[in-house]
Amino acid sequence: MTPNPPRPFAFFTETRLVVLTGRKAADLAQLAQHLGEVSGSCIFYHTHSLYLAHHFEKPRFYNEFANWVSQALQEERLAERLAAIDLLEMTSIRDLREAIGHVISKHRDGERNAARTCPPGDEFHFCEAKSFIMATGLVAAGVPDFFDLLENITNDCLYFHFFEARLRLGRPINDFSQWLGDLGQHRLAAKINALNPYTMTLDELKQQIAKLGRKWLSR
Repeated sequence: MTPNPPRPFAFFTETRLVVLTGRKAADLAQLAQHLGEVSGSCIFYHTHSLYLAHHFEKPRFYNEFANWVSQALQEERLAERLAAIDLLEMTSIRDLREAIGHVISKHRDGERNAARTCPPGDEFHFCEAKSFIMATGLVAAGVPDFFDLLENITNDCLYFHFFEARLRLGRPINDFSQWLGDLGQHRLAAKINALNPYTMTLDELKQQIAKLGRKWLSR
């Protein structure tokens, strides 16, 4: 019996429309309340959007909740704790929402000044991104083809398959590793999945994936 040919990998990209939700917070109590009520898209946007933005230098915190707590409330200890949440360990937006809420709740219980209010005009405005997913036209028939096409994909494409598909869409691993694993390339899939996209830029992430591909191709 002839085995089924491998399923090709279609690269997708996305564009985003950022909208205000109408919600804003001036203190930690309001921040915690809204965090429990906003959409998962909102949580994802405020914890991931800065990874896609181009920076001349890396921001102190990629987590926008941490940035606001630091700058508007001057709560440095809490900001550091929020920024220290390991996003790679999160398997769903629900897990991430609960982790952020837990850190804020613990801080409010233990700090006397946790009721501090930000100056007028410095409120945290909750936003969310409406994502529109589109095919790039790039389709890999197999593993060598996949790595040939990798150098042509944009950061938006990489962001979708590595960040958004895993956490916002609730998949266990990134799309690249899922596909490679389905092809039986479990070792290569595991190595790519072990890369931490939260510790490097998207350009650096693509370079690391390409490096693993070159090693695989030179076997």
